[in-house]
Amino acid sequence: MGTSSRSLGGKSGATLTYDPVPSVSSDSDRLRELFENLFQNAMDHGGDDAAVRVGPLDTGFFIEDDGPGIADGCEEEVFDHGFTTRDGGHGYGLSVVRTIVNAHGWDVVATEAESGGARFEITGIDFLG
Repeated sequence: MGTSSRSLGGKSGATLTYDPVPSVSSDSDRLRELFENLFQNAMDHGGDDAAVRVGPLDTGFFIEDDGPGIADGCEEEVFDHGFTTRDGGHGYGLSVVRTIVNAHGWDVVATEAESGGARFEITGIDFLG
């Protein structure tokens, strides 16, 4: 299967482009919450026309956006409960992501996407089949 694209829905003009990622054993509700938080983070920081991309890694997957990216030196801090750089932000979304990732025994790191936006790599996953 090749790359696919779709709208993130709602009133947003945000788009999602994704390459197939193998199936994983997970709590499906919590995995959906992980994706929702990362997609919302992309729209909060990149605007309603954010472009989000999901793709496979050798032992996991990545989610990246074309927003302003993560400030230098804040790559670890972004996962701290209450950390935010946005006026009116609550700073819970990425802390929830880390909690979900850790509960599954996986790892997550924040880095820079090729576009300069934020990139989150979730690794340590044993893919099914």
